[in-house]
Amino acid sequence: MKNFVVKTIANAAALAVAVWLLKGITLSGETTVGKVVTLFVVALVFGAVNFVVKPIVKLLSFPLFILTLGLITLVINALMLLLTSWIADELDLAFHVGGFWPALVGGVIISIVAWAMHVILPDEQD
Repeated sequence: MKNFVVKTIANAAALAVAVWLLKGITLSGETTVGKVVTLFVVALVFGAVNFVVKPIVKLLSFPLFILTLGLITLVINALMLLLTSWIADELDLAFHVGGFWPALVGGVIISIVAWAMHVILPDEQD
C-alpha cells in the first residue's frame, strides 16, 4: 500500500511540473484545493493507464523497440499521456493535453520528474 501511495505522489508531482512548464498541458479549476484533488485523480488515472495499457503496447511494439533502439518509448509515453487526457475528459476532470507534441515533451518531463521523486521518496516493500 505504501508503494502505491509513493507512486501516486510521484505521478502527481510529475504531472504538476508538466502542467507548470508546458502551455499545451492544462489543469484548470477554481480553487487550489480543487486543482490538487484533480491532479491526484489524474495521477491515479495515469498510474492505471501505465499499469494496464502500457505493458500491452510495449509487448505489441517490441519489433519497433529493436528497430528504433528504444526511442519508440518516447512515443509510447506520449500516447499514454494522451490516453490519460482522454479518460480525464470522459470523467469531466479539468486536465487536458493539447496534442502530440505537448504530450511528447510532457512524457519526457513526467518521466524525469517521476524518476527523481522515486529517488527522493521512500519506496519500501512492506
